[in-house]
Amino acid sequence: MGLLEETGTNKEINKIGSSPPSCEHKCYGCRPCEAIQEACPTIKNILLLDSEGKRVAVKYYSDEWPTNSAKLAFEKSIFTKTQKTNARTEAEITMLENNIIVYKFVQDLHFFVTGGDDENELILATVLQGFFDAVTLLLRNNVEQREALENLDLILLCLDEIVDGGIVLETDGSIIAGKVATHNMDDGAPLSEQLLYEIRIFLAFSAVES
Repeated sequence: MGLLEETGTNKEINKIGSSPPSCEHKCYGCRPCEAIQEACPTIKNILLLDSEGKRVAVKYYSDEWPTNSAKLAFEKSIFTKTQKTNARTEAEITMLENNIIVYKFVQDLHFFVTGGDDENELILATVLQGFFDAVTLLLRNNVEQREALENLDLILLCLDEIVDGGIVLETDGSIIAGKVATHNMDDGAPLSEQLLYEIRIFLAFSAVES
């Protein structure tokens, strides 16, 4: 079984904010009010491992692990640290090597999202949930290793839609899955049309329920 890995370079991107930070409208009606630099949240890696800690699909956005050996060692450490925890009903959080890791287990698949120790845990949890929801849709609720390996191309496209260079692009699982299905249809994949149809039905029901 061929396992795939993609790597990326994490570049810190800043955005203009205001001071005091609670100022939302930047009306300049209070003093002081000045432009400041606020760091955007960044993701260091997203990992999908099997029940033995082996790679299914991983993507790194940080140079913190410069070699493949370093990446494999980190994956082994994170799997060893979390394998005996109960992260099947809801996501769990742990610290490892000055990083915050949010993770969740389903069947024989382990989902992980890593950020720095100063990162917002809720943002990491939102990214994790978006990844899990998108994979669930793309695998038609059959979230297990064999199905994931047979659809690695969809999962890797899914990662591309969630994070780019460490910067979060999208966290809504249905939107992510829809983009992946549309992209895959453009490539002429035989199951894409049916998959896209199912995602649209899901979105329609979700809209009615909300």
